[in-house]
Amino acid sequence: MNERPKTVAELAVESPMLTGLTVAAAALAGKYSIQAWKSFMARPRVRKFYPGGFQSVMTRREAALILGVRESSELSKVKEAHRKVMSANHPDRGGSTYLAAKINEAKDLLLGQTRGASAF
Repeated sequence: MNERPKTVAELAVESPMLTGLTVAAAALAGKYSIQAWKSFMARPRVRKFYPGGFQSVMTRREAALILGVRESSELSKVKEAHRKVMSANHPDRGGSTYLAAKINEAKDLLLGQTRGASAF
């Protein structure tokens, strides 16, 4: 009358069908896990930075990409972004004069203070 409940191992030995179903379930779970992993790894990666070079005539889109703001950003956001990008790329701190000119051109374009085309 005091029978203890059977363990999974004891049930597996007594019922080969239960063992087969367990193995089949594990195989299916493994198969779908591998498929999910492959589809996860195949998805396109989001790039944080603009991969291309500069265009011959700067557009508002390119200017916004250079400064890291939206094309429709407020003037204060454009000025703050210009200050941050320029402080990292200033020629007096080892930055490129070409990049500094492009950064200034981007700021001028977004602020509506176009001085003409870039010197480069």
